[in-house]
Amino acid sequence: MALVVSGGSLAAASSGAAPPRTTHGPCQYTQTPDEPPARPIALPPDPPRTPSRGTVAMTVATSQGPLPLRLDRAKAPCTVQSFLHLARHRFYDRTVCHRLTAYPTLKVLQCGDPTGTGEGGPGYKYKDELPVDLPPAPTDPTGSRRVYERGLLAMANAGPHTNGSQFFVVYGDSALRPNYTVFGTVGSDGLATLDKVAAGGIVPTAEDPAPVDGTPALRTELLRVRSSCPH
Repeated sequence: MALVVSGGSLAAASSGAAPPRTTHGPCQYTQTPDEPPARPIALPPDPPRTPSRGTVAMTVATSQGPLPLRLDRAKAPCTVQSFLHLARHRFYDRTVCHRLTAYPTLKVLQCGDPTGTGEGGPGYKYKDELPVDLPPAPTDPTGSRRVYERGLLAMANAGPHTNGSQFFVVYGDSALRPNYTVFGTVGSDGLATLDKVAAGGIVPTAEDPAPVDGTPALRTELLRVRSSCPH
């Protein structure tokens, strides 16, 4: 369940360019010059003490219905701080959820890329805040996968410590290695919206007339993403 990114480049390093800027707080958000932001956005604030208590309600209006989210600062303070920063600056507004999966053990909708390709991000990355309390997946005899339960909100990534803007919401219990930061949950109205999108299926291709991974047939656009309360 990794987001697809374009190949990295060493051009900046080899040309003697200045090293990527990194914030000085505990989250250490770091610019990614070889993967510039899909929309203009600065690095998030990174205060000496990252807020790590309480939850933040998010109102997310989509073209298929509401997708209310509740962010959990205790589980992933740096991730919540970044998500709120992106939402505050309208990075997510008018972006399309580009990927729907319908495998028996992976049922998620992936969003958060303004380019709609799965390759775009905010021009920075930051550390993982991995879950430690997910139950073992009964479908995995190796014991390495955990259950990302229906209703969880988690970050997509392209490997360790490569979190950016892309995230996924789980509409059916999924078995994944615990390599994806969980930072909140989806409200009941949002689950109904996810069920609607999932029921619509995935756009068929010439190579695969009945795909289980690809573009949602029901175009799902995040129209507006805002915090519902002061933070």
